[in-house]
Amino acid sequence: MTNLATAFRAAPPTAWFGLVVTTLIFFVALLAPVIAPYGQTQIVGPEFAPWSNSHLLGTDNLGRDMATRMIYGARNTVGVALATTLLAFLLGGSAGLLAGTVRGWADQLLGRFVDIIMAIPSLIFALLLLAIFGTSIASLILIIAGLESTRFFRLARALALGISALDYVEAARLRGEGLGWLIYREILPNAAAPLIAEFGLRLCFAFLFIATLSFLGLGIQPPTADWGSMVRDNAVLITYGDITPLLPAAAIALLTVAVNFIVDWLLQRSSGLKD
Repeated sequence: MTNLATAFRAAPPTAWFGLVVTTLIFFVALLAPVIAPYGQTQIVGPEFAPWSNSHLLGTDNLGRDMATRMIYGARNTVGVALATTLLAFLLGGSAGLLAGTVRGWADQLLGRFVDIIMAIPSLIFALLLLAIFGTSIASLILIIAGLESTRFFRLARALALGISALDYVEAARLRGEGLGWLIYREILPNAAAPLIAEFGLRLCFAFLFIATLSFLGLGIQPPTADWGSMVRDNAVLITYGDITPLLPAAAIALLTVAVNFIVDWLLQRSSGLKD
């Protein structure tokens, strides 16, 4: 606890900004049913009502409270993106470390399969798979995680190939250590810094990917609140000079910047880099 407190005190202002923003969004998402003034699907007024005391951000194209949907959108968008990235990290990272450590036919088989998946544009592939398997939350998470895991695989494999050739890993092999020990006790700790950076980058891409799919109508489905679909549903207001449709996009951008600030700080600490 002392080391953690010291690390927080020594964190740069950008890291503090990222921590404050992500913590705030996390608590908003967690406490959405408590702090939201209305239900996320409740129609509370006329369509496109202006900002007022009763509707802080006005209403959307169906008369639902925009502030309420922004709050619930944080829960849905961030929750799906985080679940997707964690699953992709576990699948791709584990497979990449395994392939880079054992090499041989397993490396070639996994590597060529990943090459085939990465040769297809991710957005087009995701649209095709969602059209086939449906647009449920489970399908959305599994499909995006499967596509994003290829990026984790390539990085983890490259790191494992380099680290597994070092002397201390060879010494562990000669001691008779098993594959699990080599991966999780010898290779993974020394590959943590770039994997942390990649996790943050992929999390940001997941926000944008899910928002893009929702904007196209194949992401998180209505009436569930989602920042991407909120931009699409209220885009007509931009022609009248109303910035309300830009607020969900700004929320995605703000969260992306905040996560990147935290990742930069963690990468600096993990790698031992100094300012």
